[in-house]
Amino acid sequence: MPDRPDRLRSVADRLMGAPVLLVLVAIASVQFGSSLAKDLYSSAGPLAVAWLRLLGAAVVMGVVVRPRLRGRSASDWWWVVAYGLCLAAMNVTFYLAIERIPIGMAVTLEFLGPLGVAVAGSRRWRDLLWVGLAAVGVALLGFSPGELDPLGVFWALVAGAFWAGYILLAGPTGRRWSGVSGVAVAFYVGLVGLTPIVLLGGLLPPLVPVVWGVGLLIGLLSSAIPYGLEMVALRRIEPRIFGILMSLEPAAAAVFALLVLGETLRPIEIVAMACVVVASIGVVRTSRPE
Repeated sequence: MPDRPDRLRSVADRLMGAPVLLVLVAIASVQFGSSLAKDLYSSAGPLAVAWLRLLGAAVVMGVVVRPRLRGRSASDWWWVVAYGLCLAAMNVTFYLAIERIPIGMAVTLEFLGPLGVAVAGSRRWRDLLWVGLAAVGVALLGFSPGELDPLGVFWALVAGAFWAGYILLAGPTGRRWSGVSGVAVAFYVGLVGLTPIVLLGGLLPPLVPVVWGVGLLIGLLSSAIPYGLEMVALRRIEPRIFGILMSLEPAAAAVFALLVLGETLRPIEIVAMACVVVASIGVVRTSRPE
């Protein structure tokens, strides 16, 4: 019989070979982190929370991965710098959006980015039908009472554009940087890019252990774990399929908000979740591997 380390390696190998499962775990992790971030807003502003998130992810990934930096080509650095700045901008703009509009609506508007990637990459009419069903579900989930803040809507749409950029940049970055080393370097790139803004604006989070502890935990849950898993998955999955799987984000956000924050779900939200789940399953089952 194989010893315990061999069995663990076998399980890890099977997980790494299941890109859809990796994406689903990443979604659960990032949305649990989002629920924690919502509570932290009462103690720190959006840029401070985004900075703590990047700091926590950079520290964890840097220690665990220890990426090789020497001997890299200019092309390797170009891709990872673009990827890191895109990740940082996506996080910041999304946090700026949920400061002004409900998080469900922000995720809905942000999802237009990956949905656009899915539409652009589609070559069969059936895929467009799944995209349409996902779009209907996301639109239903985003309905909320009250008037939307125009600036909040703007930031959510900008976050969606950066999300689309993340999907397109992650694949080439992952092929140039082995394992998840590209993700680790990207977090440091994003942290370096955001730190001067936080320092010059006097936006550092308050020196309260709980705030820093939760903020660093958000970095682990919302960045280090999900982006690492997604980087591995994107080497084995088409960007358009990844985009449809991301349609689970609004539904996952609603579920974790219910479990962690006690937010209740309306019937229309249950219908919306059914739409996006069916669309996600449909596109994975009917898409042919290239």
